Amino acid sequence: MSERDQDAGLSVDVQFAVRAPAFPSPERLAEWARACWHGGAASVSIRVTGEEESRRLNAEYRGKDRPTNVLSFPCDPMPGVPERLLGDLVICAPVVEREAAEQGKPLEAHAAHMVVHGMLHLLGHDHVREEDAQRMEAREREILAGFGFPDPYEHENEPESQIDES
Repeated sequence: MSERDQDAGLSVDVQFAVRAPAFPSPERLAEWARACWHGGAASVSIRVTGEEESRRLNAEYRGKDRPTNVLSFPCDPMPGVPERLLGDLVICAPVVEREAAEQGKPLEAHAAHMVVHGMLHLLGHDHVREEDAQRMEAREREILAGFGFPDPYEHENEPESQIDES
């Protein structure tokens, strides 16, 4: 599935590498990604995977031999290419489904959070320093609230989400 929202200018290619019938649709994933982008022509890929692919990528690129909820692979601007390639998001459906259940969150809300979180990484945000984390989390809350989702960080005493720095 690939489509461009003419207002946002963002083309989103969604690939499901695993069967995940409970996971939100490609259209919803694309909608959440587009909410993060306010620029000209650009594209991003979102790949929904299983645990093995997520584990392999996390080990290869981050040195962590375990699956994770979302990985972001930004792409630097390429001279002579008019459309900006933002990069790729890899979302592990089983991990996101498990985290949503453990945290008592609707799957749709947690999946939206992972898309938004990953997109913000592609756009240069990070959460290494506390002030950067606060800015990033505020932006996540703002975008998710636009879809009617609750604050994803309000469950501080529940099992901690494994959002990785990527």
